[in-house]
Amino acid sequence: MIAVISSLIVGLFSSVYVLYATVFLSIAYYFSTSTHGKWLKLKVPHTKPLPLFGNSMKMVLTMEHQLDFFSDIYNRFPEEKICGFYQMTTPFLVIRDPELINTIMVKDFSYFTDHGFDSHPSISILANSLFLLNGDRWRTMRHKLSPGFTSGKLKDTHDQIKECIDQLMNVVDDKLKISDHFELRELVGNFTTDVIAMADFGLKLDTIKNGNEDFRCVEALLLLCPKLVVTLKLKQFPGDTADFYESMFRDVLEYRNRNNIVRNDVTQTLIQAMNDLVTNNKGGISTSENKWTEMDIIANAVLMFIAGAETVSITVCFCLYQLALNKDIQDKLCKEIITTKEKNGGELNNDFLINLHYMNMVLEEVSRMYSITTNLFRCATKNYKVPGQSLVIEKGQKIIIPSYSIHNDPKYYPNPDTFDPERFSTDEKAKRRNGTYIPFGDGPRLCIGKRLAELEMKLVLSKILLKYEVLPCEKTEVPLNIRGPGSFINPKNGIWLSLKPIVANKHIISTISTL
Repeated sequence: MIAVISSLIVGLFSSVYVLYATVFLSIAYYFSTSTHGKWLKLKVPHTKPLPLFGNSMKMVLTMEHQLDFFSDIYNRFPEEKICGFYQMTTPFLVIRDPELINTIMVKDFSYFTDHGFDSHPSISILANSLFLLNGDRWRTMRHKLSPGFTSGKLKDTHDQIKECIDQLMNVVDDKLKISDHFELRELVGNFTTDVIAMADFGLKLDTIKNGNEDFRCVEALLLLCPKLVVTLKLKQFPGDTADFYESMFRDVLEYRNRNNIVRNDVTQTLIQAMNDLVTNNKGGISTSENKWTEMDIIANAVLMFIAGAETVSITVCFCLYQLALNKDIQDKLCKEIITTKEKNGGELNNDFLINLHYMNMVLEEVSRMYSITTNLFRCATKNYKVPGQSLVIEKGQKIIIPSYSIHNDPKYYPNPDTFDPERFSTDEKAKRRNGTYIPFGDGPRLCIGKRLAELEMKLVLSKILLKYEVLPCEKTEVPLNIRGPGSFINPKNGIWLSLKPIVANKHIISTISTL
């Protein structure tokens, strides 16, 4: 009898455990799939998602690089203007059609003003920055910061950039005493860090000579499960790094205010923004919880420091890599630099930079081929009826514009793996559809630092090519693996090239003169 009762009790508890497990698994399954019917209901082309992982299991488990993940989604629906996918449980729309891309980014921008990232000051110092701000706060901050990037302001940065370039050349010369080839990614990254520090903030860091451990840090935006990141307050930005940047920029701002120092640079623009928005409350915000604070200004200083340094250094390295592999293009560019310099009295001034037309074509082709960022992001801020379709993009819907995939689509750029600056001649650009070249974005949210980046790249490339012949070496990777870590497209194994002083290769000059 006792044995029977014991068996009944064990069976009862077992049944309860099974019931609990069943309920738990049912709830877990529901929450991990509850959003996965959206694209089927709206008849948006997509691949069937897996519970919890959606379509991104391989990327989440680091079995697939984000570049391949997004390229696969883009290529899976070649005839569609729009397709969908699920990043974990979050449904995303992918806009594949250039005309619709242009409409969303420019014509109908008022429906898609935000980037749609979930962040908070408690998990990232950049949450208050221009890139992550939304709505009226973004408009106000953009308006306040834009004066720091006018043509007049940028002209005043020439001397600081040239000083950093001279330091770069000295380090290159020292390296050439040891070997005629070396890895460029780290060195150029140190250079661009020094440029941003000096030209924008009046700081002389000397990371070119002394290294960059304390100054260079790129935040990898955590996009896999943003709601979970915000809920759990997972740090997107290392605490000591955030404290360092905050302390550094706070000291700069306070020093200038205390000593009445006025410079025609980005820092001065930030100081003016602080006076207007924080001190005098001219930002149009009356509620205390939404008022501008000093951290809003510091966050934008950090954004400019990090984003400006990293993107420029990657692009310069990709450019030197392609010039090394395509000597005819390098020689043609050298000829333009030399002749344009002579026409401007030997000065690398603003007129010199404006007239580097072939340089523009080269840089545009580099930006097409590598794009730096895989995608551009938008979020619908109100319901939007897609022109010519029954689909209504609902308010809050996250959108991806696959810039890398579009830039490398043979439909728009035949033989996309071939480096060909002629794609960006005046005649060829006139033929090209809007929405097929967007490395800096487009419309009102066009990258605010675009002109500064172009200025810096033109100056450093001109200086390098006037002094050195850039060649591949035994360590040069062909083809280049661009699936490095982080949010940007970058070389996984660095970029190894050989630099040879032109004075030691006089035939180069004679070759250029015959072009």
